[in-house]
Amino acid sequence: MIKISMHISRLFLGVVFLIAGINGFFVIFGLEPFIATSPAAMALFEFKYLLIAEKTLEVICGILLIINQFIPLAIAILSPIVANIFLLHLFLDHSLLPLAIMLVLTFGFLLFYYRNNFMSLLERKPNSPH
Repeated sequence: MIKISMHISRLFLGVVFLIAGINGFFVIFGLEPFIATSPAAMALFEFKYLLIAEKTLEVICGILLIINQFIPLAIAILSPIVANIFLLHLFLDHSLLPLAIMLVLTFGFLLFYYRNNFMSLLERKPNSPH
């Protein structure tokens, strides 16, 4: 049951980030986004390079999650993005807060599932490679 939940979580996050990333490129290219964007979030992207960088990472990580490749890497890259999404909707724009909460819970489950991949990051004094 846990493995099925992991696959559902991974695919859900993959689809969400792939669609959000593509939607962001519509904004970047001056087209009308196919999903409503948060005005508060768009105000934070005063410099286009930041929006381009974030949306590119979202698309890449979304694809990685969907094809089930480099999952710990995708989780590590998406960590600050998920945190920003949650905090933005918690403090500035409550309209998508339920989705942000769902992202955090799903992301937290994946992070817990793959926790062994990250445990060495928490070592106080890591072993020297030499």
